[in-house]
Amino acid sequence: RIILENCIIEPRRALSSSGHTILMGRLKGSLSAFSRLQSNMSAWVIDEYGNNGVLRFTEEATAPSISSGDDVLIRVHAASLNPIDIAMRAGYGSILLKLRRDLMSLGQNASEFPIILGRDVSGVVVDCGSGVTHFTPGDEVWAAVPPWKQGSLAELVSLSEYEVSHKPSSLSHTEAASVPYVASTALSALVNAGGLGRDNCADKRVLIIGASGGVGTFSIQLLKAWGAHVTVTCSHNAEGLVRGVGADDVVDYTAGDVAAELGRLEKFDVVLDNVGGGSEHWAPDLLKAWSGAKYVTLVTPLLANTDSMGLLEGGVRSGLALSQVAVKNMCNGVFYRWGFYAPDGPVLDDVSRLVDTGKILPVVEATFPFAQVPLAFQKLEGGHARGKTVISVNQEAQEGMAGTEGVEENTSEAGGDGAKELN
Repeated sequence: RIILENCIIEPRRALSSSGHTILMGRLKGSLSAFSRLQSNMSAWVIDEYGNNGVLRFTEEATAPSISSGDDVLIRVHAASLNPIDIAMRAGYGSILLKLRRDLMSLGQNASEFPIILGRDVSGVVVDCGSGVTHFTPGDEVWAAVPPWKQGSLAELVSLSEYEVSHKPSSLSHTEAASVPYVASTALSALVNAGGLGRDNCADKRVLIIGASGGVGTFSIQLLKAWGAHVTVTCSHNAEGLVRGVGADDVVDYTAGDVAAELGRLEKFDVVLDNVGGGSEHWAPDLLKAWSGAKYVTLVTPLLANTDSMGLLEGGVRSGLALSQVAVKNMCNGVFYRWGFYAPDGPVLDDVSRLVDTGKILPVVEATFPFAQVPLAFQKLEGGHARGKTVISVNQEAQEGMAGTEGVEENTSEAGGDGAKELN
């Protein structure tokens, strides 16, 4: 496994088969009973949109409960941060996400606050709805949390059965928490938008723009497992990382004209763009024309437009922009598509098998205790990620967050003017 900072993995005592069965039976019963009694929990919340200063620790957050037959209640052992958490903290997507939350609550919630961030979770099931068939209390699971649901920077999180997957047995919770969001995003982009899969990648050439972060490093490993040739862009000091997870060709975007350098290479079948901006003007030219090649960008204007223009005008404006660019690229013989993050438990089942066979490795750049969530946000906001930033939740949450008073000062410091841009 590629771990750039040490993670503590607790040793497990060996049990006999009968002893293990008895222990698990008692554990599942006690977990389920405890979950029904807990009404409050520890969590990091925001009560308004803004910079790091809006993050607030509380021990009085409302604990989720089983409210429908397909609900799965999970005790969080580890979570991780993604750029979307920084964006959502500042209000990104608030119009559409509030609408989705209102639909879930049948319009009973006048305000979206407080909001719990965190899109990755690895933990243990503590209770299940009556219709759940794939999980029982005591199961170790992982999941990507939909952005309209309360997140994983808390003791407990509630998801539907179809959003949850059994955690790979070969990973600790800290390692596992680094994977679900980037896996769900990468698979949605590469498979749903890019048309790639394990059965058609053997002769494909794929370019990943901005490959040293979580989505990039996961995508490299997935594509190599499927047999594709992978070219990536990153800075010089990330070359060892991306080559270590399988990249065939690496172009340093800081060394000169990256478009010209890539233009000297053989054309590509798919371009996955994690950066956006100016790259969408030159990257489609790197594709094989009139052969079904696709440019897929994960940087779309949809949520930003609905935030600034409202739901109707923002949606219409985004649709028109997509249509115009797509038609322009089709005239040049290539497809232009948007990729979106799509949580999916069954997809993570497939990823779990790839992990347990050694074809996908977690890439963790840094780990933080639950008390230092604001510092973890500050670290991520620094940009130039080399893997994932993970939060260890379970132990400190159960101990009542001893030492949180000292962290509150760091919260205000981390929200200063130097930590506003998301790279």
